[in-house]
Amino acid sequence: MSDPVINVRALSAPGVFAPGHLGELTVQVPPEVVDTVLAETGRVEQRARLLPGRVVVYLLLAGALFEDMGWRQVWARLVQALPGQVAAPSSPAISQALRRVGIAPLAALFDLLRGPAATTANVSWRGLLVCAIDGTQVSVPAGAANETVFSRQPTLLGGGGGYPAVRIVALIACGTRSLIDALFGPTTTGEVAMAPGLARSLRPGMLVLGDRNFCARNVVAALAATGAQLLFRSKTAATAARLRRVLDYADGTWLAWHGPTLVRVLDASITVTLPDGTTRTESYRLITTLLDPAQAPAAALVRLYHQRWQIETAYCELKSTILGGRVLRAKTPAGVTQEIYALLTCYQLLRTAMTDATNTNQDLAPDRASFTIALLAARDQIVTARHCLNEPDLIGLIGAAVLADLLPAPRPRTRQRIRKRAISKYNARGPAIDHKTYPIRVTLMIERATLTPTSTP
Repeated sequence: MSDPVINVRALSAPGVFAPGHLGELTVQVPPEVVDTVLAETGRVEQRARLLPGRVVVYLLLAGALFEDMGWRQVWARLVQALPGQVAAPSSPAISQALRRVGIAPLAALFDLLRGPAATTANVSWRGLLVCAIDGTQVSVPAGAANETVFSRQPTLLGGGGGYPAVRIVALIACGTRSLIDALFGPTTTGEVAMAPGLARSLRPGMLVLGDRNFCARNVVAALAATGAQLLFRSKTAATAARLRRVLDYADGTWLAWHGPTLVRVLDASITVTLPDGTTRTESYRLITTLLDPAQAPAAALVRLYHQRWQIETAYCELKSTILGGRVLRAKTPAGVTQEIYALLTCYQLLRTAMTDATNTNQDLAPDRASFTIALLAARDQIVTARHCLNEPDLIGLIGAAVLADLLPAPRPRTRQRIRKRAISKYNARGPAIDHKTYPIRVTLMIERATLTPTSTP
């Protein structure tokens, strides 16, 4: 990166840079970094302004932490603890400043900060960093501009849904739930079509978990070509892709060609037993590029696949904790893109702060940290402008808040994630939904048989 040019602007317009902070999170994204991405993307202003580019970037990031507020309310929190009077920009001035900064600096900042958070916890499996890939959708404001790019989703009764939406496909590190990469675009492009773009962030030493939608031949081939290992669930219905069986193993697994990729196939039955003796059994088929049964036992892989739920939890934190189920603010496609980059960047900043906190105890798993507490603590530090100039200790006030109120160890999941209380008085998912939580016992069985190799791959 080139050296940021900030001194001339700061001297010619004293005080206008003061609102450019993110509270304690400023340590992770200091002003010199923001100025560098502005310079590299050609967004450095030529004259002193009330809203210089650096301040606008911090305003966008703060807006991602205060998604329930308008831009003027976000501004009020950035300047609340600053000494003296800071002029409040009008709404048109803020809109103009957001357009002037554009998308490129936010995209560059996210690209700089994304990646697995450094942790002292054991988040690998047999030396492989466990990751997960999946997609989700976020609603954006309706309007002619947005609907030229982002379409409304069809409903069961026909027609479009209430809001247009943007599709996000992400790759996360399961242990810390930090973002390794993310792509997004209109929902007219499916997640399977977007997934190969994440190959840019895969490398040897990773093990990627994915659901049935990502088991397409072209996706498996593109991701496996990076040297990363894959563990995907596979469809088994009549419409599923046919696997050309070439070798049977004594543990019941077998090798097959999935398009151009040689994979190992695991067929397993998983039984969940409740305290009253009630059981439910489901059959799973997994495919993996880990071909050696001695190095990757089938039972261990089936148990490991459960970690794919970590990305579902990450999306819940983005959509329910940060956004609170709300629609994004931006009324234009460029504004939507800018806002999503800010949202993803702030999620990564919070995850990094949480991991730093749990790193103080090697026996503490990163998933014991509460994302809600970290978000609320970060918002408090913006309002009070704490640690926006001086570097705090490793965990800071956000980490201290997280460590003071840890989550219990996660429980096994037995149901899909659904809304427990509908937004209306009508039943959202049927008349008889059991919302109770039960202790469970999980038993798995690999379909084992002593087989003779049919051929060699």
